[in-house]
Amino acid sequence: MKVAGLGFKSDVTLASLREALVTAGGPEGLAAFATVSDKADAEALKQLARECGVPIKAVPADRLAGIDTPTQSKRVAEKFATGSLAEAAALAVAGPRARLIATRVVSRDRTATAAIAEGDGA
Repeated sequence: MKVAGLGFKSDVTLASLREALVTAGGPEGLAAFATVSDKADAEALKQLARECGVPIKAVPADRLAGIDTPTQSKRVAEKFATGSLAEAAALAVAGPRARLIATRVVSRDRTATAAIAEGDGA
């Protein structure tokens, strides 16, 4: 099961999310998009999910806290207690033995991040 974790700012555009996803490896073979619960209803994310034919999995923030990630964002660490929202969400949804196959990448406008994990499912 391949899962793309997505982190983004509130003013993210569909183009920025798409760019981050493509840079991380693209939508081919993905079973789901994953993000923190309070971002799961963002219009740009819903548009990308429809475009790619992939469901959105919302992950409660407390489930992301403490997930060890190879990349670190100080802002994300302070807000979510993990180094990368995209990496942590992908790992959480891909399952307990998941591994990252693409670490966090950032869109050029710095409003979107994406990472891809592979695992057995949650």
